[in-house]
Amino acid sequence: MDLETKRQREKETVSLMISLYCRKKHGGRELCPECAALDAYAKKRSDHCPFMETKTFCSNCKVHCYKPEMRQKIREVMRFSGPRMIFHHPIMAIRHVIESKKEQRRMEKENEH
Repeated sequence: MDLETKRQREKETVSLMISLYCRKKHGGRELCPECAALDAYAKKRSDHCPFMETKTFCSNCKVHCYKPEMRQKIREVMRFSGPRMIFHHPIMAIRHVIESKKEQRRMEKENEH
């Protein structure tokens, strides 16, 4: 997968998770201002990520580029939306689980050496 495709997929996934979170927690069809700001921030961070080629997920990155308050907000969104993605976007959720397992194995091998 080329870098731009990977970047777009990450941004799409995060946007869907934020949208799901906002719909369920804040009740609107459109993103509330707070969730819209988080979505824009996450996309900007993704656009400027220097590790996009090698990383799988921001949570696995050694450098955390999110401001602490935004990092806390995105964690809350991920905790809420992650388990629900299987019902709303099953293919994306399954892909995420597979990629997470691959990354865990890679990191375990890396730490052994």
